[in-house]
Amino acid sequence: MERGPATRSGTGAPVPELWGGVECTINRVGEDYFSQLERSGHLQRITDLDAIAGLGIRAVRQPVLWEQVAPDGLPRAGWDWVDQRLLRLRELALEPIVGLVHHGSGPRDTSLVAPCFPEKLAAYAGAVAARHPWVRYYTPVNEPLTTARFSGLYGHWYPHGRDGPTFWRALYTQCRATVLAMRAIRRSQPAARLVQTDDLGRTWSTPRLAYQADFNNHLRWLSWDLLCGRVDRSHALWGWLVDCCGADPDEVLWFTGNPCPPDIVGINHYVTSERFIDERLERYPASSHGGNGRERYADVEAVRALASPTGGIGPLLQEAWARYRLPLAITEVHLHAPREDQLRWLAETWLAACAALRSGVDLRAVTVWALLGSHDWHCLLTRCDGHYEPGAFEVRGGTLRPTAVARMASQLAAGRPPAHPVLSGAGWWRRPDRLLHPPVELPVACPPRPATGEHRAPILITGATGTLGRAFARICVERGLDHRLLHRGELDIADPASVREALAHHRPWAVVNAAGYVRVDEAENDHARCFRENTDGPAHLAAECARTGTALVTFSTDLVFDGAHREPYLEDAAVAPLNVYGLSKARAEELVLERHPGALVVRTSAFFGPWDRHNFITCALQALRAGEPFHAASDLTISPTYVPDLVHACLDLLVDGESGVWHLTNGDAITWADLARRAAKVARTGTASLRPCPVAHLRLAARRPGYSALGSGHAFAMPTLDDALARCLGMGEGAAAPAPH
Repeated sequence: MERGPATRSGTGAPVPELWGGVECTINRVGEDYFSQLERSGHLQRITDLDAIAGLGIRAVRQPVLWEQVAPDGLPRAGWDWVDQRLLRLRELALEPIVGLVHHGSGPRDTSLVAPCFPEKLAAYAGAVAARHPWVRYYTPVNEPLTTARFSGLYGHWYPHGRDGPTFWRALYTQCRATVLAMRAIRRSQPAARLVQTDDLGRTWSTPRLAYQADFNNHLRWLSWDLLCGRVDRSHALWGWLVDCCGADPDEVLWFTGNPCPPDIVGINHYVTSERFIDERLERYPASSHGGNGRERYADVEAVRALASPTGGIGPLLQEAWARYRLPLAITEVHLHAPREDQLRWLAETWLAACAALRSGVDLRAVTVWALLGSHDWHCLLTRCDGHYEPGAFEVRGGTLRPTAVARMASQLAAGRPPAHPVLSGAGWWRRPDRLLHPPVELPVACPPRPATGEHRAPILITGATGTLGRAFARICVERGLDHRLLHRGELDIADPASVREALAHHRPWAVVNAAGYVRVDEAENDHARCFRENTDGPAHLAAECARTGTALVTFSTDLVFDGAHREPYLEDAAVAPLNVYGLSKARAEELVLERHPGALVVRTSAFFGPWDRHNFITCALQALRAGEPFHAASDLTISPTYVPDLVHACLDLLVDGESGVWHLTNGDAITWADLARRAAKVARTGTASLRPCPVAHLRLAARRPGYSALGSGHAFAMPTLDDALARCLGMGEGAAAPAPH
């Protein structure tokens, strides 16, 4: 790490190192602590480190968090977890960048505004270094400026301040603690290096608010400026700190006499890091309205308001290098978005970093952040909503599943350029539909962002007249995925010549087979057509996709099971269909995986959604609202599936390159009658006309398994049924489901 970029691309050009990090925040809200390490299960799995090392990365931002290790003081500290993890990192030849406080406020006997915080953190830092004197890289306090804002200005985290004095106290405390911690660390490891992180963005504005944007753009450097000893009476923020924040001049000047400049300036940058402020309040929602005491203005994400995208992180790297002339690293790269946009964000950041390096910036590394994903950042960690964002690994289910982000990380770590078919598309921050407000043209054009790909290969979707095919096409549009939706006249999946011709013409990178025969009861007397569409068609697609190296996802059903179980069926359960439809699907599974072992076969069940007025829930609610009798089986247990969630999940898995049999549903094992009741409750509709009944009462031609709920053995989960029902019914029938950004 000392020598700077040590990896070279295939062309021989130097490229940054690749680092990694696990989202590890322990923040306090009121009297409650929220631990990302607990939520991800990382506390219990030392084997996570082996999986991380397998990516080929050089260094890891390793949490050794004060609140976790010594919540009751140093004499009662529990070191086992730390000792085991650091030893394993050393065995794996991974350089740890040890973090001591990550958006935290310390144990309960201190806080960001407590005078004892700096000395107590320094004592803890010294103890860590004494136990592990071989560790060279430290981040005593992650993002002190951002944490001071969230804890002292915005009131999100403890001590929930909303004023300048609390902001300054929190920032001063963290920066002083950093200086003292590094002194204590260097007593055991004189060569210890400070990697000081903070969020770096930029504020844009209307001409009238240029003065406020200028202030904001000075403020973004404040934590680094303090540590570098640059904040004196000539600093642009001196008057504000002393007059508005009540800062003691001697406290501010303490840093000029005790400088602790970072050995590496760690830049964290997110799509929300760049802001736009506008005095025209009527253009923006009330939640964005604020002010500076002089005038009112709206503060929104620049990406949602500027007519042209900003230059992203590239220009920010140039600014940071020009300001400090210190080595830089991008210490967090993460985006909460569908998988293809996660890849586009990482690729774009990597290419910007490479360009900065070529221009003479001493850029050491790019860090793939939130390797295990993160929980509840959508509400800034103020609640436990169970909202999970995957990262390089998916951890739901308690095991690690590599995503496409992990595969791209391995490419970058090996010095190869980012590559994936989805890179030909534009990330959502580049697309016109990113705008939530009237677009604003800036007087000066922003530098262009690096392009991440050129060759365009679509996803081919069969079944243009079906619910599932149309849903895939709709969500591909939302997610910026190039696709072609074909009807039978353009692609007859049961005709090998038609399949071959369509793939040769469109040259897709993936095929989604949403075509098929879906009339379960009619299939009992229509064997030939059912097997032609459900068995022969997928088998022909599999053979041709295997020949051309094309990814394939096709669909199966819970009706491949006989209902003998009384707990959810996992993917490896033996199939034993009771009806012709189930038999056609079971045979298709066998043929598809025999001909194309890399295919993805998704079993699912009991569709409902906003774009099909003939699904069970829509029909049930229409009848119940009208007071008409609605009969629903009370002895058939299924696992309902919300179509938009299914489509998003399938696209993520397709991008990830997954294969084999997967069960995807919204989880709950429930009877049809209880599903009608639950939907009615969410829709606030009475159930007086609901008629639960045995399935025999419905006189269906095809036998159904009494229990066909699907579970999964994979580290992947869709949203809960209650969550899906709330979104579906809150949208109203026929409305569009937003893709997650």
